[in-house]
Amino acid sequence: MSTFIRSIAAAFAVAAALSTNATAQQASWPSRPVKVIVPFAAGGAGDIIARTFADYATPALGQSIIVENRAGAGGNIAATFVARSDADGYTFLFGSTGPAALNSVMYKNYGLDPLKDFTHVALIGKTPVIFAAKTGVPARTLKELIAYAKANPDKLTAGFPGSGTLGHISGVLFGQRSETQIRHVQYRGSGLLIPDLMGGHIDLAFDALTPYVPLVQSGKLKAFAVASPTRLKQLPDVPTASEAGLAGFEASVWYCLLGPAGVPAAVTAKLNATVNEFLKSPKTSELFEKLAVVPAGSTPEGLRDFVRKEIENWNPVIKSAKISF
Repeated sequence: MSTFIRSIAAAFAVAAALSTNATAQQASWPSRPVKVIVPFAAGGAGDIIARTFADYATPALGQSIIVENRAGAGGNIAATFVARSDADGYTFLFGSTGPAALNSVMYKNYGLDPLKDFTHVALIGKTPVIFAAKTGVPARTLKELIAYAKANPDKLTAGFPGSGTLGHISGVLFGQRSETQIRHVQYRGSGLLIPDLMGGHIDLAFDALTPYVPLVQSGKLKAFAVASPTRLKQLPDVPTASEAGLAGFEASVWYCLLGPAGVPAAVTAKLNATVNEFLKSPKTSELFEKLAVVPAGSTPEGLRDFVRKEIENWNPVIKSAKISF
């Protein structure tokens, strides 16, 4: 056998060995603890869901799932950390609307492409935006609210939980769709916004639904609409935005699982199956109902397509409002 032929044969043998080794590693995944990076502080709805998933997935996968909080820069710190991690299946992002999609439109130095720099694993759940109000607002329905706002431009004030949040962007879209002028008031989170709304210091709020449910149920706040495709079990008497007069108006904060680009397909498939089984768990159903989160579930391809559509849908709203950091 010539030296050239022996070299070719050796190269094929090495390649085959590497391929076999990689396949074996993927088949045995996970063989050590897996990190899930949460892009916000502990205690919020997303953090609670991430930790509940970790509790479920640890025995299901046979290795510890460790949740680590890396808040800051609207979630960009965590997103960048995960995108630049090894794509070996041991570091994932518990993504949300901003760092998983819309920050790429709002942040000049985001530095990532949400469709190219992540492996999309699964969509987990959605929390619709609510159109809430203090009880003294002179309107009973969304149509009456819009009529009042048109008759009294810049008189109503609407709070949102931070610049660039989906509450902020939804409020901008509401103004565009309803052709009203409402003064926006920025807060550093729902925890500061809600007391001012209840105290009558502002008139309206555009925000993720979760903390508003008990307040609407008890009559302490009004709810004109929820920006979901169907009515919610928690607030059956509150119409969807479409039912209330804004056809097709949908907006939800959502959660998903992402990895660095290039995570092996076998690992992605196994983790995707784990997420979808987690969503069927009675404990998960109970938690999601308590948090007013609508369970989702998806294939990896379905999540990627969903992210693409979210960017396409919200990009013109963000650009028109000149929301930029």
